[in-house]
Amino acid sequence: MSLGEKIAEELNVEEVFSINIPGLGDVGISESVVITWGIMAFIVLGSILLTRNLKVTNISKRQAAVELVVTKLEELVGGALGNNGRGYTEYLVTVLIYIGIANIVGVVGLKPPTKDLQITLALSLMSIVLIQASCIRSRGALGWLKTFASPSPVIVPIKILELITRPLSLCMRLFGNVLGSFVIMELLNETVRMIIPAVFSIYFDIFDGFIQAYVFVFLTGLFIAEGLEEE
Repeated sequence: MSLGEKIAEELNVEEVFSINIPGLGDVGISESVVITWGIMAFIVLGSILLTRNLKVTNISKRQAAVELVVTKLEELVGGALGNNGRGYTEYLVTVLIYIGIANIVGVVGLKPPTKDLQITLALSLMSIVLIQASCIRSRGALGWLKTFASPSPVIVPIKILELITRPLSLCMRLFGNVLGSFVIMELLNETVRMIIPAVFSIYFDIFDGFIQAYVFVFLTGLFIAEGLEEE
């Protein structure tokens, strides 16, 4: 199978089953959506199990480890949000955990949902809606509209264009980097099939997956901070 055929196969999103919705007819549920549901269930179940029997004093080693991880994740995300955007930390940490897991499920033989352009686009739209909503919440609707003419009314078309380009940028960066990792691994498998691909597999399937998750969340945090602080 050629590299082009492998990429096409990897990008092919299969329909697992369909649901009949009155007024809409049969709605297909893709493989990436089902895997996303599985990741969501894993995160929820893990959160429930890890947060059982929490104490204020004489905490267990499990609770201490969980609190340490949560604190580090909040610090990681909070650095991009700044002081004014601390209220959005929990959402971004959740997105960070989801994308991180979604990028590395290929290790267990599942197709990463982030290889589906619709999934990355949905994540990007959620982020952009949050960014604009945070600005409206901070400044009010009139103040938000005024940001489009700041510092000069001449740049209004550019500001409006940003509403389209920012979600596309987030979407294509995440999708492109995940796909790029797959292409590089296939090229390595075609050229050197022994130790080197295994070493790079650890990087691209695990380490790079977490990097891309952080980049997505970091940029979202920067956009939120910019909306909250822009004059």
